[in-house]
Amino acid sequence: MDITDLGEEVRNARRERGLTQLQLASRAKVSRPTIARLESGKSPDIGYRPILRILHALNLDLRLTTFNQGRPTLDDLADEGAR
Repeated sequence: MDITDLGEEVRNARRERGLTQLQLASRAKVSRPTIARLESGKSPDIGYRPILRILHALNLDLRLTTFNQGRPTLDDLADEGAR
């Protein structure tokens, strides 16, 4: 996942929760332009702490896993089977 993918996930989660960028910014204690830049993928230098505050304001977390070199994980296979 790169910063563009992360921004898309944040935007989708924000919209699913019916929040505006301003409301999310207020909850995460970051500026609205920070949210806008993240969602548009135009914030490659955003720090770790603002990202965590934004994710936590959306009740999301950042999960690190071992790089799988393109092989599907068990979660990927389960998701595919559920379709």
